[in-house]
Amino acid sequence: MIPAEAGRPSLADTAGADARTARNKPHLAVVGATGAVGSVLLGILSERADVWGEIRLIASPRSAGRKLTVRGEEVEVVALGEDAFDGIDVAMFDVPDEVAVQWVPVAVSKGAVVVDNSGAFRMDPDVPLVVPEINAHTARVRPRGIIANPNCTTLSMIVALGALHAEYGLSELIVSSYQAVSGVGKAGVDTLRAQLSAVCGTELGAKPGDVRRAVGDTLGPFPAPIALNVVPWAGTLQEDGWSSEELKVRNETRKILGMPELPVTATCVRVPVLTTHSLAVHARFENEVTVAGAHEILAAAPGVVLCDDPAEEEYPTPSDVVGTDPTWVGRVRRSLDDPRALELFVCGDNLRKGAALNAAQIGELLAGELRK
Repeated sequence: MIPAEAGRPSLADTAGADARTARNKPHLAVVGATGAVGSVLLGILSERADVWGEIRLIASPRSAGRKLTVRGEEVEVVALGEDAFDGIDVAMFDVPDEVAVQWVPVAVSKGAVVVDNSGAFRMDPDVPLVVPEINAHTARVRPRGIIANPNCTTLSMIVALGALHAEYGLSELIVSSYQAVSGVGKAGVDTLRAQLSAVCGTELGAKPGDVRRAVGDTLGPFPAPIALNVVPWAGTLQEDGWSSEELKVRNETRKILGMPELPVTATCVRVPVLTTHSLAVHARFENEVTVAGAHEILAAAPGVVLCDDPAEEEYPTPSDVVGTDPTWVGRVRRSLDDPRALELFVCGDNLRKGAALNAAQIGELLAGELRK
């Protein structure tokens, strides 16, 4: 055998170290791997740093046996069940609330830390609601073994808002959202595509009710036509006419920023866009603001891209932002009547930072903590 060069490990030593490193990496389960967010998450896991050992894909029994690609390898999907969590260190859930309520505690009982994308645990005081760019430290305190991923609408604006809050001190927030149909899943996307086919090449949209008659019973998950239209509703009906989506923006913003009394008002609107939410934001601060100062903060903020030059027609739109990771910010103006208020327009891909990417970032925090 040729001896290793002085001061350098042999090939055998290197191979052994690589094997030990692989063994030391925590094991990850992706629950809901075949869904829209799950599919995006697998792509993100393949793009980012390799911090995981095994990546186990879990879905409903009807999807068991399918093979999906992650990190360049085909992995067979296993059925959701207690045994599916054996040996798992971190489990990322993207499932309906009722499924999360049933199975998240099972994963925790098996020793996994859960990152949950449903709304089931977000407002539980013993469950941190984490956006790594803003409150990564809260992920370390998780009495129930669960970390919640915020709602996609909140995530589409909160990174930019958090950066401004750190400098100026947020005192009030008023937002109007323009939400993509993928926020309600595949049914929303399919409905928009079907309705667009029904109205394409016609003169519809010029008379009351003509679009509604043309799309007929293809309303899908929406209370009104979504093609050639906007629908001032997202979520389910809550007290006093508010929607669940609007209350999520209010409650989640307060929790993430640690400001339980922050005045927040939201109006959520569904628009005929496939993917990427947009929000018009009126943010009032404790201190006087300037556009130049806000530009400087936003340009330097992790996870934010400043795109703001109206003279050159540069501002974010969903069709330009879709498929990208950052929150894009433009139309930054100081309020005409209040030197402590800013108006801005933000766009964020609701399947990436709005769901899968934020979960992956939380997972990376955990991987560093749990590395054996």
